[in-house]
Amino acid sequence: MSLDRRCFNTLLAGLPLAGVAPGAWAQQRKDSIVLAMVLEPPGLDPTVAAAAAIGEVVHYNIFEGLTKIAPSGAVLPLLAADWGHTEDGKTYTFRLRQGVKFSDGSAFDAAAVKFSFERARAAGSSNKAKKAFFDNLASISTPDPHVVVLEFTEADGAIPFRLGENTAVILHPNTAASAATQPVGTGPYKLESWNRGSALTLARWDGNRDAAKVRMRRVSFRFINDPAAQVAALLAGDVDGMPRLGALQALKQFQADRRFTVEVGSTAGKGILAINNRRKPFDDVRVRRALSHAIDRKAFIDGAQEGLGTPIGSHFTPSDLGYLDLTKTTPYDPARARALLREAGVSTPLNVTLTLPPPQYARKGGEIVAAQLAQVGVNAKIENVEWAQWLAGPFKGQFDLTLINHVEPLDYATAYADPNYYFGYDSAHFRGLVATLGALKDNREKGRVWRDIQRQLALDAVNVFIWNPAQVAVFRRGLRGLWSSSPIAANDLAAVSWAPPATKL
Repeated sequence: MSLDRRCFNTLLAGLPLAGVAPGAWAQQRKDSIVLAMVLEPPGLDPTVAAAAAIGEVVHYNIFEGLTKIAPSGAVLPLLAADWGHTEDGKTYTFRLRQGVKFSDGSAFDAAAVKFSFERARAAGSSNKAKKAFFDNLASISTPDPHVVVLEFTEADGAIPFRLGENTAVILHPNTAASAATQPVGTGPYKLESWNRGSALTLARWDGNRDAAKVRMRRVSFRFINDPAAQVAALLAGDVDGMPRLGALQALKQFQADRRFTVEVGSTAGKGILAINNRRKPFDDVRVRRALSHAIDRKAFIDGAQEGLGTPIGSHFTPSDLGYLDLTKTTPYDPARARALLREAGVSTPLNVTLTLPPPQYARKGGEIVAAQLAQVGVNAKIENVEWAQWLAGPFKGQFDLTLINHVEPLDYATAYADPNYYFGYDSAHFRGLVATLGALKDNREKGRVWRDIQRQLALDAVNVFIWNPAQVAVFRRGLRGLWSSSPIAANDLAAVSWAPPATKL
């Protein structure tokens, strides 16, 4: 159960704010940091598992891709020095950066890229971007050790962006099978230790091509999903920052505390009440629409997110080019929800299970959702699970309803064009729209189909689309370079440093 606000505030009031000696933080070594994360990654290979927590640890740190996505969303060179494409947009040629090595000392070259992408598109690949991206990859050629040519079946202007996501990182051909526990990459860090259930530490790899520019010799991640414990760790100085604060109730307290910097940014997240479209009565669009009409998006954002976030009506965010605000397609209307349930022949109360993973948006937001569903005759029994249980249960299709934030940018094809995805949306019409979009060259026509894709998901009420979360980053004053906006789930540790000289508190 989520903490009652009064209990939460009482706990905060009792914390020893003055217990940290003046200047104690400022006197620590300036070549290490400790960051807090809500969820622990299930493994460290982002190409075989869907958890965004993997990317938060390894992307740009241990593993790198051909391109890099900046906090602004801009696509920059990384392992590729530059690239170009044919006029039809189907063939991309990448010239690779030379002198790059894996952390075991072996050379990075075009063969590693070919291996990684062939592995990603192979039959049986568990790479979650396979359906959306790698199935479109027709051929991979390496005419030179530092040149890779990718030929695609259909043109896609987002190819450079996709190659900067963590699902497209380049693995070492000889160690890919063990990358989940013993990762070997081209990035500036190596795995030093992993105490499962507690913390993970990365150590700077001094053999990296840019090691001289990397200020943090050691970075530790502590996994803290309890919101009160997050706050306590920050206030006590046990952690230096949390790029994605879960305890939003404490936002104003941190803003008023001169020891901390608080930044509120944007994300690519789509917070949804996911619906198992395979199960009755949810296979009836009227029932799914009823659930959508039952949820007051603004009340959810105010109650579970401290008002931070934007209501959405489809699986797209306001930062997406060509975004449509479709919240009026299924506005909050409990009377309409009850009428749709009657029309669908559903007897109330309808008993369902609402499965909630650990993040506070789910645990606290789940209580709000359950209360709103109860108003229309849907009795949602809350089932709290740990993250590994969520990945093994709901994410495998074993659920009625679940509250989850999809953080991957532009993941509409992965999530909705694949009937085997966990909520089981099976629409030939939608798949046709996605295929049509990929084949179009005219920007005006692309815009029309793009809008149709958004409308189709809203009309089919595949899930209850609730909110686009804001990102709240809290960190000690003097710490620089942490992302406060996340177009993708990553922490670029090579950009992090402490500001000299340290100032006494």
